[in-house]
Amino acid sequence: MAVISRKAWGAPAPKRVDRISSTRGVKVHYVGSRVDPRLLDDHDRCPALMRQIQNHHMDGNRWSDFAYSYGACPHGDVLTGRGPGVLVAANGPGRNEDHYAVLGFVGNSGLVEPTDEMLGAILDAIAILRGKGGAGREIKGHRDGYSTDCPGEALYDWVRRGAPRPGSAPPDPDAWPGRLLRYPPVTRGDDVRRWQAAAVRLGYKLTVDGAYGPRSQGACRLIQRRARLTEDGIVGPLTWAATFAPT
Repeated sequence: MAVISRKAWGAPAPKRVDRISSTRGVKVHYVGSRVDPRLLDDHDRCPALMRQIQNHHMDGNRWSDFAYSYGACPHGDVLTGRGPGVLVAANGPGRNEDHYAVLGFVGNSGLVEPTDEMLGAILDAIAILRGKGGAGREIKGHRDGYSTDCPGEALYDWVRRGAPRPGSAPPDPDAWPGRLLRYPPVTRGDDVRRWQAAAVRLGYKLTVDGAYGPRSQGACRLIQRRARLTEDGIVGPLTWAATFAPT
């Protein structure tokens, strides 16, 4: 991984810096216009694209800086934007405090498919934001919670698949996610949605909404009773395995 500093790609100083200490995670973005496919064969075009986008953000939008935490180029480099610990301007009104933002250098035409190196660079940027910026575990697309096509179909499909690192084994969709699902309070997340869908396949009447509340707890107790487990209403590794076991 190569991390390109602001000085190296020619960024002027920001007009203002607003600090944050943590976020729920990171949102993945794309360039909302055409990206020249010649980027693939001419690495010098990558810092030039960063400068072009920053100029638009600062001069056109009157923002304080390049809107994203990092950019990720098709050659695998991570280009420093606002960096960790700094509020972004990319996620939409009222949503910038919740997530950092990483920009993949693909667009809505021209270069639209991310390279494996670009996906790796996005993950490298996320690792920096987790290690130095207090980013949580969520990896979302810009369109999650905001009406937009961003980050495009190719990047968003990758995000929905769990943002796997290229070349790694695909995650086991039936594997326990590593946290307990319990109520109260309501536990929310994609892992809850996966468990609810598995419970529905077993015949339990649940709304697959990603919110583990009293109805989910009741179904959990019934699954535990059938599997002769402790009926505590908490989905741990044994209850998860019982829910996903072949019928």
